[in-house]
Amino acid sequence: MAKKQLTIGIDIGGTKMAAVLFDGERVLMDFSLATPKDDLKHMLVMIKALIEPLVEKAKEMKAKVQGVGIGIAGIIDYKEGKVIESPNIVYINGIKLGEKIEKFVDYPVKIDNDGNCFLRAEMALGSAKKFKNVYGFVIGTGIGGAWWYNDDIYRTAHGGSGEPGQMFVDFSDRTMLEDAYHKLTQNNPGNMAEEAFRGDVLAVKSFEEMGEMLGLAFANVINILAPEVIVIGGGVVESSELFLSAAKKTMRLNIVSPELRKRTKVLKSKIGAEAGAIGAALLV
Repeated sequence: MAKKQLTIGIDIGGTKMAAVLFDGERVLMDFSLATPKDDLKHMLVMIKALIEPLVEKAKEMKAKVQGVGIGIAGIIDYKEGKVIESPNIVYINGIKLGEKIEKFVDYPVKIDNDGNCFLRAEMALGSAKKFKNVYGFVIGTGIGGAWWYNDDIYRTAHGGSGEPGQMFVDFSDRTMLEDAYHKLTQNNPGNMAEEAFRGDVLAVKSFEEMGEMLGLAFANVINILAPEVIVIGGGVVESSELFLSAAKKTMRLNIVSPELRKRTKVLKSKIGAEAGAIGAALLV
């Protein structure tokens, strides 16, 4: 009898690496470690330490690990398995990270942008699985995104996925969405959300302004791509009551087509924090 085939997915963030053992439908085990701040060699050691408990779990289940998928924030050359630029982990810039990890852990490895991984999971198992044309925004340390079209993640001409955080939301001073987001949340959206929930007027106002900026970004995407829905995920979505109403209002005010204005919905992630790691596991 053939062994059951499992995969491992890793979501590498600026502060944490989260991994899951996945059977195609369910997470069987999860494990996380801090993201190394110093160099690639340390990262490789930590990734190996990250997957070892998951491999042991697979052995206990008499199952085989097929390979490892990795999602990481930044501009990724998917075909080459190369990190062009990662804003939070600069020591991997220009590195064929998939190849390096594959040699170190002795499993087939695929890497992709974390926004792509998030959306892949939501299409397979989450809020977007009933739809065909979907745009996903990941709102966490920064702002990433991905577009699902023609039964797959849309790839740019150069193998990347596009960076919605870099779209301009204020032309008067050439402000990009991610820069506005960092400024409004003072580079710490978690703390800002806590202050807002305690009733801090300035924090509440900052989230409302953030919602307006996001609404402009959503409208831009809808005016150009006309997806059926927009799905939002990432850690900040847990505080969506602080900004989502303003985002939807601004979005509708700036959508040109009355039909799209009426029909396009914004949905929150159904999978939650593990969406990126699950989407990475689905790469294999």
